[in-house]
Amino acid sequence: MRARDRGRDRAQDRNRHRSRHRDPDRTRNRTRDRDPDRRPGARERRTGLRSVAGQVFALEALIALLVIAAAVFVTLHQARSDTEHDARIRSLAVAEAFAKSPGVDEALTSRDPTAELQDRAEATRRATGVDFIAVLSPAGVRYTDSEPQLIGRRATGDLTRATVDGESFTELFRGAPNDAVRAVVPVVDDRGRIVGMVTSGIELESVADAVEGRLPLLVGAAAGALVIAVGGAALVSRRLRRQTHGLGPAEMTRMKEHHEAVLHAVREGVLIVGADRRLLLANDEARRLLGLTADAERLHVSELGLDPRTVELLESGRSATDEVHRAGDRLLAVSVRPTIPDGHESGSVMTMRDTTELAALTGRAAVARGRLQLLYEAGVRIGTTLEVVRTAEELAEVAVPRFADFATVELLEPVLRGEEPPEAAAATTEMRRTALSGLRPDQPLQPVGDIVRFDVPSTPMATALGAGHAVVQAELAAAEGWRAQDPEGAAQALAFGMHSLLTVPLLARGVVLGMANFWRADTPEPFGEEDLSFAEELAARAAVAIDNARRFTREHTMAVTLQRSLLPRVLPEQSAVDVAYRYLPAKAGVGGDWFDVIPLPGARVALVVGDVVGHGLHAAATMGRLRTAVHNFSTLDVPPDELLGHLDELTARIDDRSEGPEGEGRRREEGITGATCLYAIYDPASGLCTVASAGHPGPALVSPDGRVEFPELAPGLPLGLGLGDVPFEVTELRLTEGSKLVLYTDGLLEDRGRDLDTGLGLLRSTLARPDRSPEQICADVLATLLSPSPRDDIALLVARTRLLERDRIAEWEVARDPSAVSPVRNAAAAKLAEWGLEDLAFTAELILSELITNAVRYGADPVRVRLLHDRALICEVSDGSSTSPHLRHAATTDEGGRGLYLVAQYAESWGTRYGRRGKTIWAELRPGAAGEPAPAALPDMDALEDLAW
Repeated sequence: MRARDRGRDRAQDRNRHRSRHRDPDRTRNRTRDRDPDRRPGARERRTGLRSVAGQVFALEALIALLVIAAAVFVTLHQARSDTEHDARIRSLAVAEAFAKSPGVDEALTSRDPTAELQDRAEATRRATGVDFIAVLSPAGVRYTDSEPQLIGRRATGDLTRATVDGESFTELFRGAPNDAVRAVVPVVDDRGRIVGMVTSGIELESVADAVEGRLPLLVGAAAGALVIAVGGAALVSRRLRRQTHGLGPAEMTRMKEHHEAVLHAVREGVLIVGADRRLLLANDEARRLLGLTADAERLHVSELGLDPRTVELLESGRSATDEVHRAGDRLLAVSVRPTIPDGHESGSVMTMRDTTELAALTGRAAVARGRLQLLYEAGVRIGTTLEVVRTAEELAEVAVPRFADFATVELLEPVLRGEEPPEAAAATTEMRRTALSGLRPDQPLQPVGDIVRFDVPSTPMATALGAGHAVVQAELAAAEGWRAQDPEGAAQALAFGMHSLLTVPLLARGVVLGMANFWRADTPEPFGEEDLSFAEELAARAAVAIDNARRFTREHTMAVTLQRSLLPRVLPEQSAVDVAYRYLPAKAGVGGDWFDVIPLPGARVALVVGDVVGHGLHAAATMGRLRTAVHNFSTLDVPPDELLGHLDELTARIDDRSEGPEGEGRRREEGITGATCLYAIYDPASGLCTVASAGHPGPALVSPDGRVEFPELAPGLPLGLGLGDVPFEVTELRLTEGSKLVLYTDGLLEDRGRDLDTGLGLLRSTLARPDRSPEQICADVLATLLSPSPRDDIALLVARTRLLERDRIAEWEVARDPSAVSPVRNAAAAKLAEWGLEDLAFTAELILSELITNAVRYGADPVRVRLLHDRALICEVSDGSSTSPHLRHAATTDEGGRGLYLVAQYAESWGTRYGRRGKTIWAELRPGAAGEPAPAALPDMDALEDLAW
């Protein structure tokens, strides 16, 4: 019983142990502890395993681990088998001893076998150390058992071998109550009858506990064996690491490849000499240079037939770098290094290369190196700008002093202007000196800006131009043609010390652009034939840069000319605002900025600024078309938001070629993706300014006292983005007289090193000074914000507002009654007389009569009449109807239809504009207008009121 209880306790302990090991947090911690990448030194150990020694160590350790693990497994298995066998023998012995003990057979046939045998069986179990002893009936029913609750129950398992055959046996029993090694022995009475059975056994848990008891000793022995095996492997690995220097298989393979390369492929001689000064290795190149035989290895260096200086160098053990030693008729550059740095007994490595021909080439190579470096610098320094003159100056600066003492560059006049150079040879005999650079300022050459002629064909310059390549005049004193061209200048140059000249034409695309002349005075060596190729290469690079600058100058000039022709040359006369403007094209390329001032009916004025995205001719042309479109749309006299809507639709279709693949590519290259525009209408009669923006920066508003504001506008979308369904919004500003409205493009604010906010701050501080005219404001703004090289166009428009004096405005409200026409007409005539416009009275009465009569008959309330006395007399009649009148020719039989025709005949201009409610028909008359008919030629004004449109 106690043994079985102990077995259960041990089983529970094992289960608790296993559950504890199955704790996920502990499992994670152990996993993290076992992670080799997280332990210190893991990287170093992995690096060590890459070596041959490390891999041998790992392999030996793995083999030892596998052998020891197999031994432990076999030992455990054998121990379990032996323990189980021992359990069978012991169980059988106990069962047989109990079955044959005196009185057992009699007890089995007694009235109460349990009472007779239970205590006896338990005493025997405790004494023998088995886990259980049970006495069974022939039918297998328990009379006794270690667990009293099982008495009276039938034992499980096959017991026929004992009950039928009378055989004692042992078996590995698996079933209730526990798995065990069980022995079954029949009990036979004196008459040979089987009266019962005795079973005894040891549970498998007890067998396992017996095996586990041996486990610590077995594990200790295995660990010791593993330590001994790993230690032996470590010693072997350490020895191998010393011999292989910690190299891995790949390194050793490469070392072998390098060794073969040094021996056979390297074109530099290599000798390796040991500490005893005997030859260890000589590669093929060293054998060739020194004439060594195949059996020269292991010979002393003094026996190799080397030059005494070379033998002394190898025997001394000192280091050397590029020492020149003789080997037969060769000159060798020899370098020597010890094989073991800082070693007392070290061999040496000697490398050698043949420098026989190199010595002769050293000087020329240095010169060639310098020329190549100079060409590289020329490629970097020449052509940094797209200016013809500056590019010529860069060519002269590069050549002095490293190639010439003085350098001059002459260019043809058309090239300087950006035009195409002439192809005729006769046109190249006269050039303008564009650049001059020299070692000293007191030079005798013609200054920059002078005309240089080559009239004498035998001059070096004329010869080079005619031949199309560089020409060297080594001795200037012998150049008869050069001296004949300008005897006085030649004499001064020779007296100054000029003694050699190299002249080369500047050719681009086979056409002469100019020429470059290189002079030597302080340098004693004259130019030679070897300088020709360098001079031509230098001139070719410079010619390409000059031609690029020329072409850019031409295109820039064309674009600027086109843009200036498309911008307003003279602002129109108007009384609403005083205007000043500035326009500056970008240095890098003309853009699409524009501005405009457009007079509108009713003494109003439209102020416009815009910016086409992109640069170049196409941007300028697009700007011109947009400006023309704004002029055309302004004649419709629509509000700013409607005008921008029309302009947006037009911009999307302004270039049909952009719809195809080629047009799209061209549009992408030129950077044209839309345009911005700001359109403002100012009315001097009311002081109201209506503004709408299509993606353009809003205006700056400067009050008469100098206070600067940037009114918030609905920004809108840029023109031409295909988003025409998004409406533009109008902002209304009430301006006092003398206010300044400043319109600009973003090129004024943004530039390299300055963002939009910084530009707005500078603009605010510049505008915050009162009592300045628009011209002064433009000058101050550009002086503050303009950078030396603006990268974008700049358009600036400053308008100072005026208000029409109240005594020059007359307004009347007209009732919807034909009889109300005459009083208004008479009041208008009186106001014209007050203004001193009696000469316009009859015509004005005629026009007002027609317009008011039409409004009364066909319009809607309210009907108003307004006269404005500005540069012209403006008559306006407005009503609440949106019906537009049309000019037509009435037939001779028609009773009406001639009213608008009369207005068109007698007014200098007329038109209709629509408001949010209703319309206004206006007519403009100028004092002293010719063609006014005599009053007698027309019917009475009251009769004209009856005429219909």
